[in-house]
Amino acid sequence: MATLALDATYTVDPEPSGIAVYSRKLIEALAGLETPHRFLLCYRLSRFGRRREFLHPATRAGSAEAQFSVRFYQEPLTFWLPWQADLFHSLAQRPPAFRFKREIVTVFDIFPITGHDYSTAEFRRKFSALLREAVARAAFVITASRYTAGQLLARTSLQQNKLRVIPLGVDLPSLSLSATEQMRARARFVGEGKQLILSVGVIQTRKNTLNALRALETLPEEYRLILAGGDGYGSEIVHDYIHRQGLGSRVQVRGYVTPEELRVLYQSASVMLFPSLEEGFGLPVLEAMANGLPVVASQASSLPEVGGNAALYVDPHDPRDIAEKVRRAVEDAELREKMIQQGLARAQEFSWQRVAEATLQVYNEVLAE
Repeated sequence: MATLALDATYTVDPEPSGIAVYSRKLIEALAGLETPHRFLLCYRLSRFGRRREFLHPATRAGSAEAQFSVRFYQEPLTFWLPWQADLFHSLAQRPPAFRFKREIVTVFDIFPITGHDYSTAEFRRKFSALLREAVARAAFVITASRYTAGQLLARTSLQQNKLRVIPLGVDLPSLSLSATEQMRARARFVGEGKQLILSVGVIQTRKNTLNALRALETLPEEYRLILAGGDGYGSEIVHDYIHRQGLGSRVQVRGYVTPEELRVLYQSASVMLFPSLEEGFGLPVLEAMANGLPVVASQASSLPEVGGNAALYVDPHDPRDIAEKVRRAVEDAELREKMIQQGLARAQEFSWQRVAEATLQVYNEVLAE
């Protein structure tokens, strides 16, 4: 039996996405596995007061399931923490504040190193340094795609034998709208007789939102676009474009949406558009497929690896190609039904239990060394 510490700080994000979703789902799935190990959920000072907002796994007497407890995790106050844990898993591609006996880090993408157009120079300087340090210190590195694995091997000192690819999981919806409910919800969002293009993710340069807008301009007037996500680097250019081009009647900027509202959007939309230029995985692709929504995504980075044969792929730099594929996914009834069925089958290949089982195997490999 070993004591394993995980940085649970992001599990209590008020608007969870990306790292926060991964952190929550991994820990929840680990809680259901049979293992002799003990787990310490470590929260930094800024989030420690909200730790009870996360579903804290219960420990049953006589159960073989994982045992959990909570720890405060803040430099320099909790200097004793490394002596309590045999291994620390950083879930946010940065090194822990203290040196542990063994360390593992999950890396989703390395755009702070490679993407000079996707963030400020200060952001790149800070987070590329943290990323390189985390990788250098780690006994193993976990990443969610073969694409990011290749990037890590090419751009850092990481060796192949210290790298494990564990794709993310997706939850299948517990509730599904009927065809009538879908039509009503779509009309509520964008109006009667309109087509709803859904884009999920932070509005930023890396997500290629600007070319999604340019594609919309070439589509028939009944097509509408909903942007579900907060503002990120380069978002002001997107907002300015919507204003200058008079797209206010065709584009809704909804900001962050709750998981329940997102489920309704996925199930009532006509198509999911994900034209991102750089993704370490692309979880919204799987989420859309799990909800029976056809996906049009970039032929770039990890996205073909995630979507498989269930999506239509586009040149993310070509708005006309984006528009043409969106229209096919919406208006070609035979193709649309095929994409829906293939997407549902594709989503079932990814589960958070499988993520937890593969991650636990990595823990055991490290502990055995």
